[in-house]
Amino acid sequence: MRYSYLLAGAALSLLAGPAAAETLREALVKAYNTNPTLTAERANLRATDEGVPLARANGLPSVSLTGQYAENVLKASNNFVSPDRQVIVQPQITVPLYAGGRVRNSVRAADTRVEAGRYGLRDTEASVFSSVVGAYMDVIRDETIVALNTQNVHVLDVNLQASRDRFQVGDLTRTDVAQSEARLALAQSQLQNAQARLISSRENYVQLVGTPPGTLEQPPELPNLPADPTAAVDVALHDNPALLAASKNRDATAYDVKAANASRLPQVSAVASGNYYNYLGSLGGAGTTGALVSQSGKSAYVGAQISVPIFQGGAPTAQVRQAQARQAQAIEQTTATERNIIAQARSAYAAWRSSLQVIASSQVAVDANKLSLEGVRAENSVGSRTILDILNAEQELLNSQITLVSAQRDAYVAGFALLAAMGKAEAKDLGLDGGPLYDPLIHYKKVRNTIWDFGSDPTPAPVATSTAASPAQTSVVTRPLEPELDTPVDNKAPAPAK
Repeated sequence: MRYSYLLAGAALSLLAGPAAAETLREALVKAYNTNPTLTAERANLRATDEGVPLARANGLPSVSLTGQYAENVLKASNNFVSPDRQVIVQPQITVPLYAGGRVRNSVRAADTRVEAGRYGLRDTEASVFSSVVGAYMDVIRDETIVALNTQNVHVLDVNLQASRDRFQVGDLTRTDVAQSEARLALAQSQLQNAQARLISSRENYVQLVGTPPGTLEQPPELPNLPADPTAAVDVALHDNPALLAASKNRDATAYDVKAANASRLPQVSAVASGNYYNYLGSLGGAGTTGALVSQSGKSAYVGAQISVPIFQGGAPTAQVRQAQARQAQAIEQTTATERNIIAQARSAYAAWRSSLQVIASSQVAVDANKLSLEGVRAENSVGSRTILDILNAEQELLNSQITLVSAQRDAYVAGFALLAAMGKAEAKDLGLDGGPLYDPLIHYKKVRNTIWDFGSDPTPAPVATSTAASPAQTSVVTRPLEPELDTPVDNKAPAPAK
């Protein structure tokens, strides 16, 4: 089955392989639900959500209650009105009325950073999915390369046996046998390297997806790839989540500057306070006038409080300058992110188009090398070609086959990277159906207007799955070669030349 890279509009979710093989969609669902990088970023966004109620709390009323119990263990000898003990209770309510805009701008900054965090989560999704696609295609590529090298070793082993047989009858020289032995030894070393790369690719797959790859189905076509790099950049500048996150972080710093300016302005609060005292019967029974002294009492007051900063040692100015410097940093980071996104989109487009051309050229080379090998073998049987000619033809066929499968892998990975740069490679774009998608708004709506002081979430528990129990991966090939790569092994020794 050949890859098809037509610009189809079919959604990824509509295409899946046989039940016996794992599909790319299934791998992405597993990563979406259990990849620790993604689950950690969701927790980070929930922490960012809490910045909003923290900022709002500075503008809400506060209630406090102070209690005091005291024992006067030593009193002056001429003090007849000091009690032996006392209890004092003081409730107070403070309602902020004006803070120079600090609270309002702090809340706006926190809300804007939450939006940036949501875009950051989308960017993490795209990054994880790109890594999963790369790992998935690496396994398919490396399995194919191992199969091709295994087939090549088999072919060279048959050639060596044939060369030895012909040497025994005097049809070949010792040099011909040595050439066959050397080429077989080289092929065996190449097979070992290919097997090691396959094991590494499978372990990387386990790291990203959480389970061993097993047999992987060919991936579906990538939808909605752009016609040119300009179209890719236009979409990326509008939809790339990393750029959107950087823009929101830049906007948040503008509110930080306004909040810092508020430290220079007056602050007004309404205050209500009360006081209750009780001497617990420990005050003297009579005063100098003979009147009884009260053992308890209470008082209350309501008023407004204004605080006008006059001199703060230059702290407000430093805070404003600091906020402005961070705003300048965020502006430059947005420009840097934009540059990076443009480069990613153009580079991914170029890599994708280049790989498509390599696929076409490599397919021609594979077909031609197959015909060439058949011809060289036939010509060798009548004595017009040497053993070295056969060995070279077999190596050229192997090289062209490996180039083809590598280009197929590169084209798919580059195409997906292009979609990621355009902001079109997230869960909502891929139609994943492994359960409901994570909705960051649920937690935000839950906590934004929370004013209760006694509450918490359940104790955190692991969400991502551990891979400690997964078996060590092997280089066993689990899928057959594609028809265009499957070259029948010639088990027949060439007939001696006459």
